[in-house]
Amino acid sequence: MAKITKRQLEILDFIRKKGPVQNQLIKDHLEGIFGILARVTVVRDLDNLLQAGLIIKEGKGRAVKYSEKMTNKLLSYFDIDEYFKLGPDERQLAFSSFNFNVFNNLKNLFSQEEINSLIEINNTYQKSVEKLSATALKKEFERLTIELSWKSSQIEGNTYSLIDTEILIKEKKEAKGHDKEEAIMILNHKKAFDFILDKKNNFKKLNLAKIENIHQLLIKDLDVATGLRKRPVGIIGTGYKPLDNQFQIKEAMEKMIKKVNGSADPFSKALIVILLISYVQPFEDGNKRTARLMGDAMLLAHNACPLSFRSVDEGEYKKAMILFYEQNNVRFFKELFIQQFKFAIDNYFK
Repeated sequence: MAKITKRQLEILDFIRKKGPVQNQLIKDHLEGIFGILARVTVVRDLDNLLQAGLIIKEGKGRAVKYSEKMTNKLLSYFDIDEYFKLGPDERQLAFSSFNFNVFNNLKNLFSQEEINSLIEINNTYQKSVEKLSATALKKEFERLTIELSWKSSQIEGNTYSLIDTEILIKEKKEAKGHDKEEAIMILNHKKAFDFILDKKNNFKKLNLAKIENIHQLLIKDLDVATGLRKRPVGIIGTGYKPLDNQFQIKEAMEKMIKKVNGSADPFSKALIVILLISYVQPFEDGNKRTARLMGDAMLLAHNACPLSFRSVDEGEYKKAMILFYEQNNVRFFKELFIQQFKFAIDNYFK
């Protein structure tokens, strides 16, 4: 997420609370906190916020006013570093439990400029796939599968290295000094991704049975119950409590599915699926694994490049997800999503 200074963050917070405001009011507010400031300093800060796309400027001359540039309140700016300096019991949560109103804002998550950019770079993927031989394409998908299986498992605490994961998947040899469950988790990722790749057209329209099927593939032989959970679950590192009522869990999943099927582009479909399955936590375990694989299912179903998440920092991934849990803020996770999509385009199917 773009970094701004404490003074610029204060400007943004002031504009957010007060609505369209003039330069002088902003300067007066800042001087009450930081002391006397030159007008050029405030102007420079405002210019930086304009260039970062966080505010908009309206009017001319002395009538100029500044307001927050936000097409969706789920995309408001947060200072991630400051937010996570506080522990889970110290942070002020906007939502300590599931917020059904989040469904009202699951639109326009990507700007048209972002959509156009993603479509443009995805064209590179589509052209590359068309040019590759069947053998070369199979090898590229095998490489992506190995790296996805490794990273997605690592995010969940799996300690296999990427090399050990490759040997496990290619040669069926388990790494020494690791629990059997770690190998099963990785191999289940491969089975689930292979299934999605083989049946990708089936995921053009989503339903609950398709999500449950991928979940079943991911948790096979891991002593995890299938189907929507019937008891509460907790999440490490956050005070957010997911739904604990099976009827409400099903309602939330059906609302998510409706939003996904109604979204016009594969990137929004994938982003909503990854975030909302993780947020609802519909299963006893394996929720975020299911979310990531279903995100790839949405992309593949619409001829878009899948994500391996290979280069994502697992700490940043978890922070972005927790920010969505606690604040219903999509901005940080969306930026990670875009980064990972660009990474996949640059590193596979060449």
